[in-house]
Parts: sequence; C-alpha cells; structure tokens
Amino acid sequence: MTADTVGGVWSYAVELIRALPEVQFALATMGSIITETQRDEVSCLPNVSLFPSSYALEWMDHPWEEVDRAGDWLLEIAREFKPEMVHLNGYAHAALPWKVPVLVVAHSCVLSWWSAVKKCEAPPLFDEYRRRVKAGLHSADLVIAPTRAMLDTLGENYGFYGAGRVVSNGRDAAEFRPAMKSQNIFAAGRIWDEAKNFATLAAVAPRTPWPIEIAGDSADPNGRSVELKNVRSLGKLSPAELRSRLASSAIYVLPARYEPFGLSALEAGLCECALVLGDIASLREIWGYAAIFIDPCDHGALAAALNRLTNDEALRVKYSKRARARGEHFSATRTADAYRAVYHDCFGSSVVACAVPERTRQSRFGVGPLRTTDATARL
Repeated sequence: MTADTVGGVWSYAVELIRALPEVQFALATMGSIITETQRDEVSCLPNVSLFPSSYALEWMDHPWEEVDRAGDWLLEIAREFKPEMVHLNGYAHAALPWKVPVLVVAHSCVLSWWSAVKKCEAPPLFDEYRRRVKAGLHSADLVIAPTRAMLDTLGENYGFYGAGRVVSNGRDAAEFRPAMKSQNIFAAGRIWDEAKNFATLAAVAPRTPWPIEIAGDSADPNGRSVELKNVRSLGKLSPAELRSRLASSAIYVLPARYEPFGLSALEAGLCECALVLGDIASLREIWGYAAIFIDPCDHGALAAALNRLTNDEALRVKYSKRARARGEHFSATRTADAYRAVYHDCFGSSVVACAVPERTRQSRFGVGPLRTTDATARL
C-alpha cells in the first residue's frame, strides 16, 4: 500500500491497516519525511512493515522525475516481497508493470480541485498530470472513491468509466468522544489549501461572538506559507491533541469549496460538534440532514449560520447529536468489511498478503525488522 504523509490519506491508511489485522501490509510512504508521531502510530501495529521515503507526490510542483524514481523503488519492493495485490492511494504508479491486481483509490485529484476552487479548467501546465492520471486509472483493475461525487469526476476529467466503486472512509467511533464543550468554533486542515477556504473564516471572524481556532499546516510542501488574521492558528496538532480539541469544541466549521470526503468533519461529528459545512455535492452526500450547509462564497451566510448556533444552545445540541448519529454510520469496521470485499473481487478467493516477507529480516528498502505471520487470511 502506498500513502502520503501530507494529508488525510495517512489517517485513512493507518485506520484501514488497524481494522484489517489479518492482512499483512507493506506501507510505502511518500510526500515528505515521516514524522516521529506517524512512525509511532505504525510501530504499534503488528501487521505492517514501513517503507518511508520523501519522493514528491503527483500534485506537487515539477514532480515527475521523483515520481518515476519512486516507481522504480516500489517495483524493487514488489520484486523482493512478492505481494498478492497492490493498493495505491495515488494514480500514476498504477501504470507500472505490476504482476498482481492493482487497486487505485481516488481520494482527490488536481483537475477536480481546480474546477471546484478556480472555477475553470486546469491550465496546460497540468497536461502531463492529466496524462499520467488517465493512464493510471485505465491500468487499474478496480478504482475506489470515497463518495459518488468524487467517482463521477473521474469520468468528467479523465474519461474513466471503467470498474469503479464507492467505499466511504471510516473512523473508530470509540476513539472520538465528546467532553465538556467550550464556547469556541474550531476548524482543522491544511491552511494553505485554497479548497479548505479558511480565508473565509478569517473574514467572518470579527462578526462572530466566539473565537475561531484553526489547526493545521500554514506552509505547503513547496515552502509557500499562508497567514490568516482574526483567527487563532494552532499549527499542526498531534492526533491526540486534535481529538482533545474536537472533544471540547462546540462547533466545527469547514466551508470547503472542494472536499471529496472530509475525515476531519467525520471526526468532529463523532465528537458531537455541531457541523457547519460548505454546500458541495460530496459533503451533502455524506452528511445530509446532520449538518448546516452554506454557500462557501457567501460570507454573510457563513456568519449567520455560526451566530445561529452560538446563540441557540438547543439548536447546537440538536445538530451535535445528529452529527454523532450520522458519523457512526461511517465506522472503521464497515469500511474494513467493504475493503475485504474489494480485495476479494480483485482476485477471487486468493490469499490476501500485501507485500508479506518470507521470513523476518532487515530489508534494504525499508525499516524493520520486517514482520511475518502464520495467519495470512483468505478474504
């Protein structure tokens, strides 16, 4: 399995590995150097071997030389460990000459991001990206997306109408519990990502009686930084710190222009935060009646929604309970069951063993010792 260390794909990957203890995974990371916190998250899981790297991701600036080098690296790992299946949380590497079934998970993409955020077609600068993603999608045995809205964009942008399926992301509800709620409005995500639309929160903050706090990186992987006025920037929090903030926050706001799923909103809902979300197809698909939706471009509507909740405790409680009930639908167990079915469908009733080493040893490609198991499951 591949994963990037920059965004929500990391949380998705760790949660899925944890929920599938019978499957052995080799987790190859890219995007940036893995943090000690991330390394600690993986070290406690007995069914994963970690292969960290800092190769550039497809959506980064001028990535293709590193993407190609990463492809060679992934094939070397596969030659040594002979996986039964490849699970890619990206696109381009699906076009490599794999000898086993390939699953691609479409968490997001540049072209759908550009259309939603910039309101126009991506410029020629991204022609190579378009070509590579299209080749990867058409090389995959099966393509998964976390929402129907995201899956539909693959046809619109890349002409992909092949084998596709919607499998929602999930979280373990037991890990996210409410605490005594404070009078604050909370948001979390990459501050530098225009899709999150956090600049809108800075614009409306002077019009809300409660403070707005935002957790997340302000600097993008290419070194560009964004600073927001009128809000309290908390920086990037550890998973435990983020859970604590969500547990004590009364309102969670994500005025997104683009969000194919939104794990942070799910975590907030499980912590019984009243949700105020951007009115986009993917978030409507997930949350339905359980959130208040606003036009991401309408500052007045956002301020009004936040003020309604701050001024009406009964309304806050109603939406917080709705959010928890809806969030419990997206459980880690349910997601794991869906992926068991996906893995089975990719190659029938073969043994699932994602890059299982033949014996415990130190690999020249990763960190170890690598783990083995006597119980590789048939899914």
